[in-house]
Amino acid sequence: MYRQGDVLILPLDEAAAPAAILGLSPVARDARGRLVLALGEVTGHAHAVVGPGELYRSADLLAVDCLHVPSGARVVHEEHGAISLPRGWYRVVRQREYAPGAVRPVCD
Repeated sequence: MYRQGDVLILPLDEAAAPAAILGLSPVARDARGRLVLALGEVTGHAHAVVGPGELYRSADLLAVDCLHVPSGARVVHEEHGAISLPRGWYRVVRQREYAPGAVRPVCD
């Protein structure tokens, strides 16, 4: 299990990966070539994967994302230490917060 700020990254058994990505869409890399796990609305900083891999996401902002890292990668952020991920599949969960009448993902 890995945590970087408001992003939690949980290992996923490889056998469970095909079912986990059903209904999710591949996410394109940003202009800097990163897979952005979470983007701060206020600061513009990003929790992002640097290295080979694929990120799958639902249109539902509260849904869990899936990340595949075939040969290891790093998760970077401008205000946190980098995290090295070994090869494998992961669930990516964004921290949530309650605002009157709604639940939403935390955005720095």
